[in-house]
Amino acid sequence: MSLTLRTISREQHLAYIQSLPAASHCQVPAWADVKTEWRSENLGWFDKSGELVGAGLVLYRQLPKLKRYLAYLPEGPVINWYAPNLDDWLQPMLAHLKQQGAFSVKMGPPVVIRRWDAAAIKSGIQDPDVKRLKDVQATHVEPRAFEVADRLRRMGWQQGEDGGAGFGDVQPRYVFQVPLANRSLDDVLKGFNQLWRRNIKKAEKAGVEVVQGGYEDLAEWQRLYEITAVRDKFRPRPLSYFQRMWTVLNAEDPNRMRLYFARHNGVNLSAATMLVVGGHVWYSYGASDNIGREVRPSNAMQWRMLRDAYAMGATVYDLRGISDSLDETDHLFGLIQFKVGTGGEAVEYVGEWDFPLNKLLHKALDIYMSRR
Repeated sequence: MSLTLRTISREQHLAYIQSLPAASHCQVPAWADVKTEWRSENLGWFDKSGELVGAGLVLYRQLPKLKRYLAYLPEGPVINWYAPNLDDWLQPMLAHLKQQGAFSVKMGPPVVIRRWDAAAIKSGIQDPDVKRLKDVQATHVEPRAFEVADRLRRMGWQQGEDGGAGFGDVQPRYVFQVPLANRSLDDVLKGFNQLWRRNIKKAEKAGVEVVQGGYEDLAEWQRLYEITAVRDKFRPRPLSYFQRMWTVLNAEDPNRMRLYFARHNGVNLSAATMLVVGGHVWYSYGASDNIGREVRPSNAMQWRMLRDAYAMGATVYDLRGISDSLDETDHLFGLIQFKVGTGGEAVEYVGEWDFPLNKLLHKALDIYMSRR
């Protein structure tokens, strides 16, 4: 199969994404408008008959003082990763990016390697000898994903020592997902653990309402998000980031981004943003106040978002990143503990990969990033 690669228009790129069951929200053309500090390009792969058979959003970050770039394809490109001729897809891409002045390429194949169901994770948490997810036997292993990883290594793609990429994975390697395909909503609720079901009932009894917000409510979102940032000790993104995200993503597709609030007695206690691409729905950012936790607003909000995703015909509700730590003393453990209560599964992707087109500059960037 001989493939040609060239720059395509955003319209072509979007039409291709819309023809698929799902793709990452980091690979829709409008994602480039969210990431304004990067230059972007839409790439298309064409087969012999001239049909578009793959697409990729590339973000270029310039090196300080040099006309050289890091080329990044977050959770992409969107190609046939299991094709026997993976070289025919990736070699033209590397040649093109090199021509564009890239000294290094980073990509995140959307290829799942392992899944662990909630029962497997719980047994891992209860076992004192188990510290990481990979110490637990996976419920499902995808042999083709190992072949993809082997092929990438043979082509010269690299991953860092920790299995992440050279300067750390930017997108999460481990995520938590609730599968919705071929399940009734009742099945989904039955899959929740007792505590979750109890908390959903508690919120309902207390009169917690979950409502959708619009652009004009982003300032209220920001208030809760900044409270969360202080409590969880992270640096919050500015309000302008979420305003831009809302504007550009919903201009591309009016249902791309949603905003939810859980409120009690007229006071907003928690909030979340949701992203939708085809049958894949993500819970993307979450925020909550320090007050009103006893009425369980976050559980109520997640249940509403999950029901809305289901009503849209989603096949998966994605709670995004988790750490692979099952150690109760780890500060990130609470994250997996909260998410595992939904009865979903932990999912491991093959991670992000780097291809140094200029080894010297790649090494310099590696050193610079590790010192930041």
